[in-house]
Amino acid sequence: MPLDKIQTYQQSADYIKGRIPSDYIPSIAIICGSGLGGLADTIEGEKFTIKYEEIPGFPASTVVGHAGQLVFGKLSGKNIVCMQGRFHSYEGYSLKQCVLPVRVFRLLGVETLIVTNAAGGLNQNFNVGDVMLLNDHVSLPGLVGTNPLMGKHSDDFGARFPAVNDVYSLELRKIAVRAWLKNSYLVNERKLVLREGTYAWITGPCFETDAECRMLSKMECDVVGMSTVPETVVAKQIGMQVLSFSLVTDIVKFGYPARALDIVKAELEGKHVEQVKVQETTHEEVLAAAAARALDLQILVKDIVRDI
Repeated sequence: MPLDKIQTYQQSADYIKGRIPSDYIPSIAIICGSGLGGLADTIEGEKFTIKYEEIPGFPASTVVGHAGQLVFGKLSGKNIVCMQGRFHSYEGYSLKQCVLPVRVFRLLGVETLIVTNAAGGLNQNFNVGDVMLLNDHVSLPGLVGTNPLMGKHSDDFGARFPAVNDVYSLELRKIAVRAWLKNSYLVNERKLVLREGTYAWITGPCFETDAECRMLSKMECDVVGMSTVPETVVAKQIGMQVLSFSLVTDIVKFGYPARALDIVKAELEGKHVEQVKVQETTHEEVLAAAAARALDLQILVKDIVRDI
């Protein structure tokens, strides 16, 4: 299906409209990151679920921790849709396929997009379990030649050259901060710490090298992950208000590769050189950290939706 024509996205939107009651058409969409699909559990009352493979044009989510379905319902009195599982370019999809749901959401009438993700902490002041509000991003793939807006342009999708220096709505960030500060349970009992900073997007699926982490840190990036930026850039282009969170699931331990020259020279001199290996990050670790904070993030998002 041609991804440069509005008709492709309209077909998906029309199919969805035919599957859910008209009074459940969403105004807010929530994209759930790794291990955070439980956000859909906060939906109140009746739910309507559609598997991705049932929707014309939709790819299928292949990552563990991503259910691969849309869940429609009401949250804090607002009509929402939760995207349980997103699409990544490392799964073999084009960036236009990865952002297809965002354009479909806009055709459904969605005005606000909330994007969550699990990310590695580059900022050494952060801790596992902290939640970071995105106020900016560094798109490594975008800087070196790939962007979801590349290719044939259609005015139906917005401006050809959109400004993205203000992707993450200040007003929505202020709403999020107020919701956090006013929730004494999250702040005092759950010790949920809210941060704010810059997200670095890499394509993955491999985690970063030591040198890459040092570079990103020097570029003033606070966390690093494999998603979010394609969706938020497209959302900005088509006129949606965007709020995004990173759940810090691990803290990067900066290190340097062992130097064979030093080791061999020391061995020849009869000396011992201690070889320190930096702890590797695993997807299982990410999912475990996400599970530990999932309920807290659900409460926070529910409060934010209430106040939007």
